[in-house]
Amino acid sequence: MDNSSDNSRDSFSSRFAVIAAVAGSAIGLGNIWRFPYVAGENGGGAFLIIYLLFVFAIGIPVMTSEFVIGRAGQKNPYGSFRKLAPGQPWYLIGIMGVAAAFMILAFYTTVSGWTLEYFYQTLTGNLAGKNDSELTLMFDEFLQGSYRPVIWFLVFMGFTGFIILSGVKNGIERYTKMLMPILFVLLIALCIRSVTLEGSMAGLNFLFYPDFSKITPKVILEALGQAFFSLSIGMGTLITYGSYINKSENLGSSAMAVSIADTMIAVIAGVAIFPAVFALGGSPASGTGLVFIVLPGIFQKMPLGQVFQLIFFSLLSVAALTSTISVLEVIVAYLAEELKMTRRKATIAATLMVSVLGIVTVLSMGSLRNFTIAGKNIFGMLEFLTSNIMLPLGGLFIVIFIGWSFSPQRTKDELTNDGKLKAGYLPVYMFIVRFVAPVAIAMVFLYSLGILKL
Repeated sequence: MDNSSDNSRDSFSSRFAVIAAVAGSAIGLGNIWRFPYVAGENGGGAFLIIYLLFVFAIGIPVMTSEFVIGRAGQKNPYGSFRKLAPGQPWYLIGIMGVAAAFMILAFYTTVSGWTLEYFYQTLTGNLAGKNDSELTLMFDEFLQGSYRPVIWFLVFMGFTGFIILSGVKNGIERYTKMLMPILFVLLIALCIRSVTLEGSMAGLNFLFYPDFSKITPKVILEALGQAFFSLSIGMGTLITYGSYINKSENLGSSAMAVSIADTMIAVIAGVAIFPAVFALGGSPASGTGLVFIVLPGIFQKMPLGQVFQLIFFSLLSVAALTSTISVLEVIVAYLAEELKMTRRKATIAATLMVSVLGIVTVLSMGSLRNFTIAGKNIFGMLEFLTSNIMLPLGGLFIVIFIGWSFSPQRTKDELTNDGKLKAGYLPVYMFIVRFVAPVAIAMVFLYSLGILKL
C-alpha cells in the first residue's frame, strides 16, 4: 500500500494529545446537558449500570472500529472508505458521516450558543431572584422573541472556525490539551459544592443505588442510545481523528482511555447535578429544561450560588467547544482532501455553509417556529434525522464493514501495530463487531423510529 501521499499529513503529537482531542469530541453537551436529564427520566442508578455496560461492551468496540478505518485509510470518512474498499459502495457511509456532521453542527452550535447567553445573564445578575416560572418565561422569550440566539450562534461558530483554521497540531491539539483539564477542574469544583449541600445524599442515592424495578426495555434502549451518542459514534469524527493518530499509538487502549474519560465526566456531571437538585427541591426528570430552567433556580438557593452558576455555564461552553471543533473538522477534512481546497479556504467555506443552516435552525425556535416538517421544527428535524437515523445507521454499517467486509488481517495489523503489540482481546472484539453490536444497534435504530414497540 502506497502511503507516500500521506507523509505530509498533520497528526497528533502524543498519546495525551490523542486522548484529549478524542475525549474532547466525545465529552460535550451529551454528557453534561443530555446525560443527567436522560438518567433522571429513566430511574437514575439502574439506568447508569446499563449505560456503563453498553459503553464497555459495545461503545469501545465500535469506537475502535472507527479508529481502524481512519488510521488505515489516512483520510476523511469518505476518502478512507474509498481507499479501503475501492469500487464498492461503502464510501456512501463516509458521505453520510460528513452530511451528519454538517447537520449536527447546525443544531449543536445553536444549543452551544445558549450556554454563552446563560453565562452572560449570570455575569450581569439577570437570573438572580427569579422563580421557576420566571426562568421558564425568560428562556422562552430568549428563544422566540430576540435576535440574541443568532448572535451567540455566530460567536460560537467563530470560535470553532478559529481553532480549526490553525490545523490539527496547532489548533485542535493545542486547544483541547488546554480546555480538557479546565473542564475537569470546573466540574470537580461543582461536585464539591453540590455534595456538601444539606440533603444532597438523596441525589447520590438516586444516582448510585439502583432500583432494578425501574428497568424496562425502554430504559435499556435509552441507555444504549445514550452510550452511542455520548461517544460520538457514527458521525465521522472518530474516523477523521483516527486518521491523525500516529502508527505507533495503541488504538485499542486509546479507545478504552477515551471511553473511560467520557464516562467518568458523565457520571461526575450527575454527581454535580443530582445532589443539588434533590437538596434544593428540583425534579430529576425535568427533561431538556433541567440545565437552562431548573438548575438556575437551584443555584439561586445556594450560598455563593452565582459563582457556581458562572462556573457551570463556563463548563458547558468549554464542553460544547471541544465537541464543535471535532465536528467541523470532519467537514473541513472532506473539503480539503476531496475538493483539493487549502485548509484556510475549506475552514471558511465549511463555517459559512454551517452558519447558513445554523441561522435557519436558530430561527426555527423563533420567527420560523410555525414552519414544520412532519410536525417538527427545523431544529427538531435535524436532531431527529441525525440522532435517530444517521448515527445509528453509520455505526451499524461501520461494524458490518469491519466485521464482514474489511480484511481481518488488516484489522489485526492496525490493532497490533503490524505485530509489535499484543492484542489478546482480538477474538472477543471480532465477535462483538460481527454479531453483538449489529443486533444491538439495529434494535436502537428500530426503537427510535417507533418500529420496535416495547
